[in-house]
Amino acid sequence: MRVAGLMSGTSLDGIDVAIVEISGRGWSKRVRTLAFRTVPYPEKVRQTILSVSNAPTHTAIISRLNFLLGELYAQALIETTRRARIPVDSIELIGSHGQTIFHEGAPVPFLGRRIASTLQIGEAAVLAERTGIPVVADFRPRDIAAGGRGAPLVPYVDYLLFRHRRRGRVLLNIGGIANITAIPPAARPQDVIAFDTGPGNMVVDALAQHHTKGRWKFDRDGRLAARGRLNRELLDRLLDDPYLRQPPPKSAGREQYGREFVGRLLETGLPLPDLIATATAFTAAAVAVGIERFVRPRMPVHELIASGGGVHNPRMMAQLTAFLPGVRVAQTGDFGVDPDAKEAIAFAVLAYETWKRRPANLPAATGARRPVVLGKISW
Repeated sequence: MRVAGLMSGTSLDGIDVAIVEISGRGWSKRVRTLAFRTVPYPEKVRQTILSVSNAPTHTAIISRLNFLLGELYAQALIETTRRARIPVDSIELIGSHGQTIFHEGAPVPFLGRRIASTLQIGEAAVLAERTGIPVVADFRPRDIAAGGRGAPLVPYVDYLLFRHRRRGRVLLNIGGIANITAIPPAARPQDVIAFDTGPGNMVVDALAQHHTKGRWKFDRDGRLAARGRLNRELLDRLLDDPYLRQPPPKSAGREQYGREFVGRLLETGLPLPDLIATATAFTAAAVAVGIERFVRPRMPVHELIASGGGVHNPRMMAQLTAFLPGVRVAQTGDFGVDPDAKEAIAFAVLAYETWKRRPANLPAATGARRPVVLGKISW
């Protein structure tokens, strides 16, 4: 079955589109990537998404943006098929993650109840109407309804693609948030350990934009961090973050590491290159802390296999190697999976499972009471 996966993450880089061919069944199924492309968000759209992400806003803006993103997703998919010379009508299904503007996987008191919630926008009905293809979207709410955190969902696909009989592997995705999937040797699905370790590129991106007055959206090749000096005192304070001590299942987002977090860093008065260098180190150190506290006690770790935008930051990757002595640090590209495409591929696979009416959450990763079929279908 030919399926398209669309992903737009917390880094707000743009819309990732992967077109894959899925064959086989169960844990022996195969996934072959036919095309991949990232379509950047227009700057005004990007800024508007930021303005409604865990922020005071107006319901009219959220409603309009929801439908606008549906249009942009459809355009991104059609453009990708055109460039790859793949007929749109050869695609049988679309899996669309949507754009997260709020995620609170752990229940909090609200109007006399304890409520967990999540909100992704990018209207699936618009995407289905513009392409003529059924769309599976809104994957996270069903897991939350089943008592899970609604994240991470990618561990299902990490287990499918990267499990190994003899080697303990940790899959790391460094997007806006960093998350890991730890797969013990010869693991069963219920043996998987997965959680968000803390910030990925989110904090560094925000500091880089502040430092360059918006000229840079991220720290290209780690150049800004290389100009700064690591402030050990600040790093130690950051590593005292209660989130890092919280045992999984757990998930993070802009609610923890967004505007307010960056504001506190700027209030330190440290030179911006030093803040960027320290924030880069914090991202890598938080990954290492998560592995040391919650993974190594339960399994050997032979390999760390990274994906996401962070793999293009040599400084961050070097720090991961330094913080994890004895662990081979690699990229998913070494195993035939484009590190930029992995999450879009994942949502194509999750949509495929939904279409087949099969559960695709891993309760061991999300904390859900049971496996459930994810998502909602727009025909």
